Amino acid sequence: MTAPPRLSIGLPVYNGEEYLAEALDALLGQTYEDFELVISDNASTDGTRDICRRYAARDSRIRYLRLPRNIGAAPNHNHVFAECRGELFKWASHDDLYARDLLRRCVEALDGQPDVILAHSDQAVVDGAGRVKVPYEYGLATGSPYAPERFRSLLFEPGGDDFYGVMRADVLRRVKPHDSYHHADRTFVAEITLHGPFHQVPELLYFRRDHPARAERANPSKRARCVNLDPRRAGVLHPTPRLLAEYVWGFAAAIRRAPLSPADRRACFRHLAAWMAGRVRPGAGERVEDRTPVGPDRLTVSVDAVVAGREGRQA
Repeated sequence: MTAPPRLSIGLPVYNGEEYLAEALDALLGQTYEDFELVISDNASTDGTRDICRRYAARDSRIRYLRLPRNIGAAPNHNHVFAECRGELFKWASHDDLYARDLLRRCVEALDGQPDVILAHSDQAVVDGAGRVKVPYEYGLATGSPYAPERFRSLLFEPGGDDFYGVMRADVLRRVKPHDSYHHADRTFVAEITLHGPFHQVPELLYFRRDHPARAERANPSKRARCVNLDPRRAGVLHPTPRLLAEYVWGFAAAIRRAPLSPADRRACFRHLAAWMAGRVRPGAGERVEDRTPVGPDRLTVSVDAVVAGREGRQA
């Protein structure tokens, strides 16, 4: 039996034929190569299966799994993590783009800092064609050695995409699996950061694609987004007030579960109480995708120059 790869990438997908091949090219063209790519196809009804089978036939690092029915995005994310074997783990989105050095720089950061539990890079929002719309300056204090400060920052500051960072798998196994209430990804990342600091690689290596079919845009209401996360959220037993209450309780439960000192736990609850009282910074709820696009004169990187598979495209 061969030894497991150092890093596992879990890619959950449902009907991703439009951008999936570009994402696979970007991941398979990474300068860091000691990884497996596990794809969990959530019973797609478009050409996703054919694309996955074609790429799996060409690259032995790919393991393609297909679910018999659509279980929802959140259970599929948890499922693909459970199937991975590496000591490090990263979720990947089927419609985002990744610079060639993203994995290498994140793994180097984790290797050089044993206390760091998650590494990610600077990011930008790109449009459907892969053109940069909004570079995003990461301003969260997730690198702080103090858990309450990391938690406070995630509550009050506009977030990044730490959910898609490279993580230590053993830490990920100690937190509650991704849930499906409103903003469950925020409470999930908040619980992770209570276990240790993150590292932000100061290079623009991750490109989040904003397009009409992206889940949060295709499902504009809170209930629709939650049903997309898990079809079991449909129906009268999951009204919007319950989904919002679970969101708030998710933060509180994360604090209770985390390995914190009594003083740090109290500090986190104080930050949560302040957040619930509405004392948030202006703009804390904004989406990066909704910021005003920048002009070409402010761009510092060409996506086509740094992402594998985009050679020859017009910048």
